Amino acid sequence: MSLTANKPRLRIAAVLASMMGLFLGVGVFTFWYGQGHSYLSNDPKACMNCHIMREQYDGWLKAPHHANATCNDCHTPEGFFAKYLSKADNGFWHSKGFTLQDFHEPIMIKPRNSVILQANCVRCHKDFVAGINTHPGHSDKMLDCMQCHRDVGHGPVK
Repeated sequence: MSLTANKPRLRIAAVLASMMGLFLGVGVFTFWYGQGHSYLSNDPKACMNCHIMREQYDGWLKAPHHANATCNDCHTPEGFFAKYLSKADNGFWHSKGFTLQDFHEPIMIKPRNSVILQANCVRCHKDFVAGINTHPGHSDKMLDCMQCHRDVGHGPVK
């Protein structure tokens, strides 16, 4: 094959490589600018990277669980892969919401995250709730812990 016959292929390859480089560059910059590395930690201050979470962080500092639980203890599922998959899912939707400014105010927990929260409440407090949990192994079918204990994680609700 001659070089002139390969020119269209070379152009396509150059365009694809440029697009991939641009995509990767924008992704790395966004991760750096958004302090993405902090979300891999267990530090509650990471949740404050977005100014909109200040109220939740301040509430957590005053809440009964402050000394015993961080954001991940309540808001991510058990297990390494499940935890980081949940973090990636939430991170995508949070960054989309903050970038496009189309998030709900006040911030409200999503139904899928409520299920995780409920499971973590029941798991941590299994000795206390064993007698009232009529659906062992199915924390999503029992009375929602947040109905009565809304102030536990983030302090008094206004």
